[in-house]
Amino acid sequence: MVAKLEDVAKKAGVSPTTVSRVINNYGAISENTRNKVHTAMKELNYQPNSLARSLQGKKTQLIGLIFPSITNPFYAELIATIEDQLFKSHYKTILCNASNDQNKERDYLNMLVSNQVDGIIVGTHSKSLKEYQEIKQAIVSFDRYLADSIPIVGSDNYQGAALAAEELINSGASNIYFLGNVHAGRDLQPTDQREIAFRKTLAEHQLTPNFLPLSTEISVNIKHMMIRELLQKNQNIDGIMTTDDLTALLTINVARELGITIPNDLKVIGFDGTKFIQDYYPELTTIAQPISDIAELLINTLFKQIDNHDHYENKHFILPNKLIKGNTSR
Repeated sequence: MVAKLEDVAKKAGVSPTTVSRVINNYGAISENTRNKVHTAMKELNYQPNSLARSLQGKKTQLIGLIFPSITNPFYAELIATIEDQLFKSHYKTILCNASNDQNKERDYLNMLVSNQVDGIIVGTHSKSLKEYQEIKQAIVSFDRYLADSIPIVGSDNYQGAALAAEELINSGASNIYFLGNVHAGRDLQPTDQREIAFRKTLAEHQLTPNFLPLSTEISVNIKHMMIRELLQKNQNIDGIMTTDDLTALLTINVARELGITIPNDLKVIGFDGTKFIQDYYPELTTIAQPISDIAELLINTLFKQIDNHDHYENKHFILPNKLIKGNTSR
């Protein structure tokens, strides 16, 4: 069986990223670590990727994309926009679908590092991996903290959620629920600003914020069950804000199954506002993220690292959202 870079890393007791750095003689590595890696390579008869080594110091014109889903309309549109803009700049992409699986994310990250792509754009929302702390390639994150040295690009989650909450309140809703990821003692991430803004906006109007925690990792069937149970037990709910459009559409479908009319009995607002949603579900009121601008800023930030070796410490680039009014909040 042919040994892989991960096998060498395991035998040497180091990370795959460290093995790659030893192979390519890149970065500060202790002599002891180098010896352990070379010994492991020899014992496993590991043969490094000669193509990657021949490209040492040269551009590959390849950019790696690591995202949690390629089927979600928001990520699909963002990925397609990034790929198109990169192609126009003479770069090809390697798309890695992490599927909200931390092990897949780690394997894809190590694969991209080993093949010396020029840069990496990360959009996954799993728990941060320690490997990101060791990355030497140009890298930028979409809406997720990965390490102090990795810049973040995203939309204004706080402003977007405040817009949504204000729209529900101005439309007459007073018993309002937030459906989505709810911060529960873990480190704050940029998207947690949606929950914070929801709480603060309702408090400013002397209203009590309510929550139905819905993880991005749970299945549609379980979400359907949880939303149905919520609406059956709390028949006085008159407003719902969701943290993505698909959950908003699911909420509308469940409400209709229960004979709840939209928007007379229940007002619903989503978040993302992709072209797909605007074209096929124009009745949905939603917060639209500027996908094209996000893609452009992700790429420009990455290129500045690749070409100019720009360093971004604790840098967060934020773009404004906009409210698209449909019939579900009138």
